[in-house]
Amino acid sequence: MVRKLNSVIESVTARIDARSADSRAAYLEMIRSRRPTAFARTRLTEGNLAHASAGCAVIEKSQILGGGWPVIGIITAYNDMLSAHAPFETYPKLIREAAREVHAVAQVAGGVPAMCDGITQGQEGMELSLFSRDVIAMASAIGLSHDSFDAALHLGVCDKIVPGLVIAALRFGWLPSIFVPAGPMPSGLPNPEKVRVRQLFAEGKVGRDALLKAEAESYHSQGTCTFYGTANSNQMLMEVMGLHLPGAAFPNPGTPLRDALTRAAAHRAAAITAQCASYLPAGELIDARAIVNGIVGLMATGGSTNHALHIPAIAAAAGLVVTLEDFAEISSVTPLLAKIYPNGPVDVNHFHAAGGMSFLITQLLQGGLLHADAQGVMGPISGYGQEPVLADGQLIWRAAPIESADMDVLRPLDDPFSEEGGLRLMSGPLGEGVSKVSAVKPAHRMVEAPALVFDSQEALKDAFESGRLDRDFVAVVRFQGAAANGMPELHGLTPILGVLQDRGHKVALVTDGRMSGASGKIPSAIHMSPEAAQGGPIARVRDGDVIRLDADAGRLEIRVDPAVFNARAPAEFRPNRAPAGLGRELFDLFRLNVSSAASGASPFNFLGLRT
Repeated sequence: MVRKLNSVIESVTARIDARSADSRAAYLEMIRSRRPTAFARTRLTEGNLAHASAGCAVIEKSQILGGGWPVIGIITAYNDMLSAHAPFETYPKLIREAAREVHAVAQVAGGVPAMCDGITQGQEGMELSLFSRDVIAMASAIGLSHDSFDAALHLGVCDKIVPGLVIAALRFGWLPSIFVPAGPMPSGLPNPEKVRVRQLFAEGKVGRDALLKAEAESYHSQGTCTFYGTANSNQMLMEVMGLHLPGAAFPNPGTPLRDALTRAAAHRAAAITAQCASYLPAGELIDARAIVNGIVGLMATGGSTNHALHIPAIAAAAGLVVTLEDFAEISSVTPLLAKIYPNGPVDVNHFHAAGGMSFLITQLLQGGLLHADAQGVMGPISGYGQEPVLADGQLIWRAAPIESADMDVLRPLDDPFSEEGGLRLMSGPLGEGVSKVSAVKPAHRMVEAPALVFDSQEALKDAFESGRLDRDFVAVVRFQGAAANGMPELHGLTPILGVLQDRGHKVALVTDGRMSGASGKIPSAIHMSPEAAQGGPIARVRDGDVIRLDADAGRLEIRVDPAVFNARAPAEFRPNRAPAGLGRELFDLFRLNVSSAASGASPFNFLGLRT
């Protein structure tokens, strides 16, 4: 049963529509003007067509040159270094075969980079991570710019890859687009044990061999890392926003069900082109309702803080203006229904087994928290409370389970883990940021202590190793924003701060940088905006200033007279390293033109809001 839409969800959606009226209208005019009246390739010259078909098998070539089959472009993030994207190696062949079954042609239009934050954590390469999202969008655009495709399939999973692919799909919003995931790896070392070994290593109580053993047992095969970080939050987001087939997010790679879902995605792409009665262009599908549904899903599952950056950037690509206040208001009425590491001890495979996306979506629909009439690639979201199964080798969808199989992982709407969502807007005299409260125990959500200011994560690590942090304090780690150094994740600070919290100290983190999608048990205010390098208030904090962080209330206060505080000159930004090396110098253009974290930390000016 789908209930009447919650009044807060309704009002937030209306507010987004109202503030976005002009930019959304301009966007829709742009994509509607591109709607083809025939197959896209008919716009090409004979020479263009010859090039577009030259490398194809005979049957595909004959259809491109003169036949009546639509052409599906594949954008792939395949590489065999990264476990989450290695399964995509075999997808093009599978998709081509499936397309032929429904009289369509499928071609790999282009590849995009796929960067692993797990490999670059704490390394210089992490300074390219956030901007890789925008490079992926541009690389996708190059692939699709051949302008010979009638639909697109996007193969991607991890942190910046999916948001970048979505941004590109929306800028080619006249094309129907379906997102095709690969699924999580099977469960490995239990997450609490992995965390225990990491903290022991941080204290010097175990060696690197023990740490490497634990990490290798956690990340051990093809598929997405199993914790509920940005990669798996991406998959939840694509499903609840309607860009997946129902239930596509979490079946494991290399299984018959996963292959069947991939084939079905190709079949569906061929059925929703402009030549079909069920034409579903991506730019019409992703509207304010879809964006709000995505935020609801994020809150209900305690998803990645990185999506406080990615969702505004995605929305902007569709001509929609989304603010952190929208996140906060949605969070206030969305209960937390899932506990997946780092919010709980178990991983996304346990969530899937307990009922997964079909149970979650059904509960949210029954609570009136999702726009049931929002459109997905397989129909209205009201029909997404189903799970795919194989019956005699055929893919079918059945109703979601009526009960959770594990109440420690996934709960119904009438018995949530928390009455409010997993992320919190943090605001006060130091600006705006976000906090992943679902990962923090209630006893640790309020900290009032003197500030210790650091201009790099290395400086904080040095202070810990020299024994200077055995005390209550709020770590202020600044000059970590997008304009300063690309906004790297500071995940390496989690074990250190976790050790100090476990020793009984009250500790918290305030930063204009990012934490991992697996942001852990330390209370924090991250993505502080405006950032220090752009003169934000965080640049005026000094050692000893008393800061009060109240994650439950969403308040970040500083106990300094406002006149005194505002009169201080902000600390001068001095890059900690020369910008050259590992290609970081190639990203100067991004750093110089990036928007605030609150508006997505994007170098693109889709909404015309920056000069």
